[in-house]
Amino acid sequence: MEEIYLLKTEGVKKKILHGGQGDIPKFPNGTRVKFHFQTLKCGVERTVIDDSRKGGVPMEIIVGKMFKMEIWEPLLTSMRIGEVAEFWCDSVHTGLYPMVSKGIRKVAMGIDPLEGQKHMCGMGNMFDYHSMGYEDLDELMKEPQALIFIMELVQVDDPFSYKRDSWAMSKDEKLKVVPILHGEGNSLVKQGCYRAASERYQEAVICLRNVQAKENPGHEDWVKLENLITPLVLNYCQCMLELEEYYEVLEHTNELISKHKDNVKAYYKRAKAHAAVWNEAEARQDFLTAANLDPSLAPAVRKELRLLEERMRTKYSEEKKTYWGILEDKGGETRERESQRNMEDSSAADSKRDTNKKTEAGEEPASRTNQTSSKEGKGKEQMLRLVPFLNNEGNYLLTEQRYREASEKYQEAIVYLKTIQAKEKHDEEDLALLENLLCPIVLNYCQCMLKLKEYNEVLEHTTELISKHKDNVKAYYKRGKAHAALFNDKEARKDFLTVCKLDPMFGPTVRKDLKIMGEAMRAKLSNQMKSYWGGIKERHEQRGETKGAERQRDIEGAGGAKEKGTNMKDENGVNRGIGTKKTGESTSVENNGNRAAETVRSHDNTGAVTEEDNETTTVTSGTARYGFQLVTVISILLHCQTNILSLV
Repeated sequence: MEEIYLLKTEGVKKKILHGGQGDIPKFPNGTRVKFHFQTLKCGVERTVIDDSRKGGVPMEIIVGKMFKMEIWEPLLTSMRIGEVAEFWCDSVHTGLYPMVSKGIRKVAMGIDPLEGQKHMCGMGNMFDYHSMGYEDLDELMKEPQALIFIMELVQVDDPFSYKRDSWAMSKDEKLKVVPILHGEGNSLVKQGCYRAASERYQEAVICLRNVQAKENPGHEDWVKLENLITPLVLNYCQCMLELEEYYEVLEHTNELISKHKDNVKAYYKRAKAHAAVWNEAEARQDFLTAANLDPSLAPAVRKELRLLEERMRTKYSEEKKTYWGILEDKGGETRERESQRNMEDSSAADSKRDTNKKTEAGEEPASRTNQTSSKEGKGKEQMLRLVPFLNNEGNYLLTEQRYREASEKYQEAIVYLKTIQAKEKHDEEDLALLENLLCPIVLNYCQCMLKLKEYNEVLEHTTELISKHKDNVKAYYKRGKAHAALFNDKEARKDFLTVCKLDPMFGPTVRKDLKIMGEAMRAKLSNQMKSYWGGIKERHEQRGETKGAERQRDIEGAGGAKEKGTNMKDENGVNRGIGTKKTGESTSVENNGNRAAETVRSHDNTGAVTEEDNETTTVTSGTARYGFQLVTVISILLHCQTNILSLV
């Protein structure tokens, strides 16, 4: 049977390849249709584009729910159950097929069809990424063409014969099913079936969210729906607490609290989740907030806080034992500790003693980055297990204000993560995960370094972070603090201004830091001016004492020269003279005769000294009396930035 039929839809031709069973069924809105299909190009070769039988699972659509390939609905509603038909469809009806095909292929591979898309329509995503990800589909998008669909109708289910998903229900149907789902969830909780109960609550929430999405936020109907959603979400969170899925609880309670600031149950459940994942500070804050909002919860909160403290103490003790057991040397050396609270102090002392022993033996100590522990002998998984232990220990020590020990824990975790990054080739997802683990640990390490006033270390690590994460506000802020502490005024201001641009909430804090930096700069400049003038005065006093001693030695030398001068003549009868330091140098005024003779000898001129020579020597010597005062005046004027050259 290969007769061609023209359907009521223009641009469509049908050829029945195999007849079906019975009459054509009815297809009211909400009917579920299951079918297999094969898509071919309209060429001589009839190239196959897609085939649902390869995946082994039939395709299904809901009639009346506006499937992307709208033409498929009239095609399927013209068939009998078991019928196989070939449909030729003009390009007018096949323009969106590449997008449908892409989603079907992802589902067949076990991938979410919406993965990697932005919040926009499928066409917008296609234009945003410039490709469908498949060459044949890109070709169909560029040049739409007629296609052939070979379909086999497998099954037809009426709207009430199967459990419909929320998206397939009408508004009234969704509102009717919500109380049923709520009741089923409560019954399952009483039976201890928390997983099944959570699914009921979740489905009810989805139904209400779908209805609420069509209402105006803040409208009376929207508020009523929100009041119905809140207890369902709280019940869902309780199930997640029982199932130990704490991050799921944190996500939903955060959303609830952002909308309802006075929801006591949301604060209490979030506190329980924080306590379970060892977020001690956040748990305490939420417990106290719940007690403030509802004083009747005070006894329960006190009990939870005691349990939290005991659990934190136990966890810390267990992690320390595990940590030291893993990092212990092969020799099995054990360290005795006086008390649990001083464990870090003793470990730091042991590390220091080991380093000193190596230095005395002639070995160079390891660099600062590698001093925390040896990486040798540890695999990737072992290092990854150690990182959270070290991070938690560092966090605890940081809250205890033991910054040196905390920095050592963070530093060791950083070494492990960087080693993992460098050892193996990772895909982009793994690298991003490792970087997300590394970033907060580096920031905590920089905070310790700020407290320890090791500002250059902070600059090094924050600069490296900023080179990878241009929008990391905390990195800019910590680098700005380090620059301010080192009096790098321009760099500090630049980083602080960047922080304000990235997060205006930092504005008051940044203004306070800039004020503190300005005061520190003024104090530094004031101290520098005092130190400068004090140093100038001291140097001048020392120079004056030196000049006086030199003049005294010159006078004594000149007196001795007079006594010995008569007996010291050379072969030509010329007086040699003494008391001068070097040939050609003039001495003091008291030895004018010898100065003239020395000057004559330096020029190889023998004979008597003229009056002109004596006068010149006298003037020069007289001017030298005031050398110290002149040097002092010139030095002061130069340091006051006065152009003294023109005056001289």
